[in-house]
Amino acid sequence: MSKEIIIIGAGPGGLAASILLASSGVKVSIFERLPVVGGRTSTLESGGFKFDLGPTFFLYPQVLREIFAAGGASLDDEVPMTRLDPQYRLIFGAGGELNCTPKVAEMQRQIAAISPADALQFPRFLNENRVKLKAMMPCLQNPFLGWSDLINLRMLKLLPMIRPHQSVDNYLAGFFKDPRIRLAFSFQSKYLGMSPFRCPSLFSILSFLEYEYGVFHPTGGCASITRALARLAERLGVRIHLGEPVEEILFQGRRATGVRTPSGIHRADALVVNADFARAMTRLVPDHLRRRWTNQKLEKKKYSCSTFMMYLGVDGTFHQPHHNIYIAKDYRKNLADIEDRHVLSEDPSFYVENPSITDPTLAPRGQSALYVLLPVSHQHPNIDWHREKARFRKLALSRIAAAGFDLDESRIRFERVVTPADWDARYEIFKGATFNLAHSLDQMLHLRPRNRFEEFDGMYLVGGGTHPGSGLPVIFESARISSRLLLEDLGLPAHWRHSTNSMPDQQLATPALQEV
Repeated sequence: MSKEIIIIGAGPGGLAASILLASSGVKVSIFERLPVVGGRTSTLESGGFKFDLGPTFFLYPQVLREIFAAGGASLDDEVPMTRLDPQYRLIFGAGGELNCTPKVAEMQRQIAAISPADALQFPRFLNENRVKLKAMMPCLQNPFLGWSDLINLRMLKLLPMIRPHQSVDNYLAGFFKDPRIRLAFSFQSKYLGMSPFRCPSLFSILSFLEYEYGVFHPTGGCASITRALARLAERLGVRIHLGEPVEEILFQGRRATGVRTPSGIHRADALVVNADFARAMTRLVPDHLRRRWTNQKLEKKKYSCSTFMMYLGVDGTFHQPHHNIYIAKDYRKNLADIEDRHVLSEDPSFYVENPSITDPTLAPRGQSALYVLLPVSHQHPNIDWHREKARFRKLALSRIAAAGFDLDESRIRFERVVTPADWDARYEIFKGATFNLAHSLDQMLHLRPRNRFEEFDGMYLVGGGTHPGSGLPVIFESARISSRLLLEDLGLPAHWRHSTNSMPDQQLATPALQEV
């Protein structure tokens, strides 16, 4: 008799896991609280304007390509993507700009305009991180279920390369002397919700991935990826129940046996949790059943920053690049405001996406769908968003002019603002920490909630709260890790390919280009 699996949440990780499990002959049901699939990787839409709710670009498509192949489909056919060049524009509050390109010679020319000596180090940075990524790949593709996985011979050999007690910024100081150039290759730590001055140095591979394998825009936005995953899942027989929140996880002793939803009790042989980890624990599992991850212990954990969002449908078009990032003049102070003082900066860093310049499907002709993001503290008593929302919105609108987006409010035809309080209450994200648990050394590998969840039998985790961490490529990798473990525990083979050292093929992901 076929095994029954229930997945809580139709986010990217849950949808990917459903495809892998269904392709191995397992019956899968997904219960999703929202009326649409995708979770934070879904679409806001009104009046012809379309916005990605969360992620706005895609890196390293090989993992997702293999997941689609497991379901008998082609990612490239299902989700057309455009590789961007420039990948993004960086505007430094301290002076200078970079239109970051994968063309090595052109990128060196731009770096030289700011810091001539640093330009010579760019190829060395790429070469060293190419080796680092290859060495790190097994760590990103395999579970860490305890200390024994951490201290095996392979991990010990990696320690000199990983440099666990060195920050990304300190590591980059070995290549680049100008702090602005270091920021150009370290701001990506904000993808994890962390400061580059604290983020472990191994995450220098994030910047390398962009230059080596590309920054992609999926036509229709990143939500087109989750919609395609859902279509493929349903073709494989997965039952997706939208607008049906899980209200409780059911247990028999220490084993998860099913869920309760508004429609009743649903039993399963195993459970996959794709909801925000801390929120799922505090809402769906009684505190007295948990040992390692009690409410008290969850409160003491370190959480990522949050984001203040503005989705603006406006009249007119802009000739700025697709992605635009402004880095505050005093970036250390800006980050300390977010992570230590938990206050709102008067000179915040911010990001503006101008996707209509690449993808005309996202706004009516002659109009633009602007996505504005400002990193801010997660929920904290120091910030009352009911009082601060209007003031900070006004500040954000005035500041984006620094990125060349001079925007008269009379041109705005659609607007939605999302604060950390909204991420918390409306989107069920613990503390509104949009990047989940922080990726500090004491919350990585086996110290994160584990893919085969250590608290209960028959429970598995996917998403940013487990290993390998936040970001779409590694969330998809978490789906592969957890699906393999689940099938192994059920005594079932994984009827899908998983290369032990996946490196992207050349169809969508060509390495950094050497020509001008």
